[in-house]
Amino acid sequence: MITFTSGNILFIGSILIFCSILITKAGGRFGMPTLLLFLVAGMLFGCDGLGIHFDNVGQAQFVGMVALCVILFTGGVETRISDIRPVLGPGLTLSTVGVLLTTLFTGGFIFALSEWELFSLQLPLITCFLLAATMSSTDSATVFNILRGKNMRLKNNLQPMLELESGSNDPMAYILTIVLIQLALTVGDASLSSLDTPKLVVDSLTILAQQFAVGAMIGAGAGFATGWVMNKVNLNNIPLYSIMLMSIVFFTFAVTDMLGGNGYLAVYITGIIVGNNRMKNRKQVVAFFDGLTWIVQIGMFLLLGLLVVPSEMWKCAVAALLIGLFMMLVARPLSVFMSLLPFKNINLASKSYVSWVGLRGAVPIIFAMYPVVENVPGSSEIFNIVFFITLLSLVLQGGTIAAAAKKMNLLLPPPEKSHFDVELPEDAGELSEITVTAELIESKGDTLQALGLPKGVLVMLVKRGDRYVVPDGSLKLHEGDHLLMVASSEIEETGR
Repeated sequence: MITFTSGNILFIGSILIFCSILITKAGGRFGMPTLLLFLVAGMLFGCDGLGIHFDNVGQAQFVGMVALCVILFTGGVETRISDIRPVLGPGLTLSTVGVLLTTLFTGGFIFALSEWELFSLQLPLITCFLLAATMSSTDSATVFNILRGKNMRLKNNLQPMLELESGSNDPMAYILTIVLIQLALTVGDASLSSLDTPKLVVDSLTILAQQFAVGAMIGAGAGFATGWVMNKVNLNNIPLYSIMLMSIVFFTFAVTDMLGGNGYLAVYITGIIVGNNRMKNRKQVVAFFDGLTWIVQIGMFLLLGLLVVPSEMWKCAVAALLIGLFMMLVARPLSVFMSLLPFKNINLASKSYVSWVGLRGAVPIIFAMYPVVENVPGSSEIFNIVFFITLLSLVLQGGTIAAAAKKMNLLLPPPEKSHFDVELPEDAGELSEITVTAELIESKGDTLQALGLPKGVLVMLVKRGDRYVVPDGSLKLHEGDHLLMVASSEIEETGR
């Protein structure tokens, strides 16, 4: 048995990360989601595998909290407000009503299973709904990673809707989990009838409103303040902008949490506002957070894989399999279709696809740690079942995301890959690319002068095969040349 110590943590950690990346390289050939492979790698190196012993739930929770802050902020930065504006209503409905309905349907099914004598799963009613609540939200890390990692483009604004749902549905799942933990610790089945239900509902709604309101206000305030600071502060070293922004992200989460709001929602909103406003050194900042996102995802999923004991998880595999299939095939579709009833413009194929992309990942596992930390009766069963269902979701749903979109005719052609790695200051103009065709040469001529570009539009660079050419007006154009053009900001503003 190998345990983590201050002396060997770098040694063991470096081997874990290196081997996990090699495993994902091999597994990627079979279309398996990358994050699933990191989970599996953690399990292979764990106590039932190569013998690395890690059982500190508190440390795993902390790593998960840090990782989710980075993941949600990065997802927000890369989200365009123009994309989410048309799906704001459906996305927020799914993240609130959808989560509640998923908990109700799944909790009822789990209780029915626990009453069935064929199963060893014997959980009180409240614990059944607590188990359902921990799994009720879709996982932002998994949704962002799979949708963007596969470079998919979906019709009907489905991608921003799914990302908005996964980025904003944690508060509802968190509140349901915390309230049900308190109920499980203070009451038993015998005293359920004596509960002050109206007070419980009012208290829960109050906490939920506070989580959303405080999280949204601090997130918006932090977003605008961060944009102002990032553009006003002049730092000598460009990498310091990214580090300063990272400190703001963690500060936003901590302050929001201390004031009773939802920190995850706050950092997601902060990211959206920062990403949709002018920002110095955007390319370097985005590259830093993309790399940091991969680091925290790897660390989080590896630790979660180390934390589980597979031999214990398989004891509840049958019940977990039934619960997982019920969630995927019944609870999630019912919740989605009922939540989206008011939105008549969303067609059947889109609703069906949203139903299938109910991905579970790190967030449900992290929420399942709360009952363990609070010593809720049956918490070990909750953790093992949630972990099993996460694996099931990543295999069945995560592995078929692209195939399902293609089957339902919801895929758009992939975006054309850029031939230039060039960035301008945001107020300097807009870059665009065109490819020279035989028709263009025949109709316009074979020189840059002949193209007759509008005033204020310049060709900066020409890529010809593997070479780059700095052009002038007399440059002869060849079919297949790629032209990098810049339009000045004045042209964009006046529309000339």
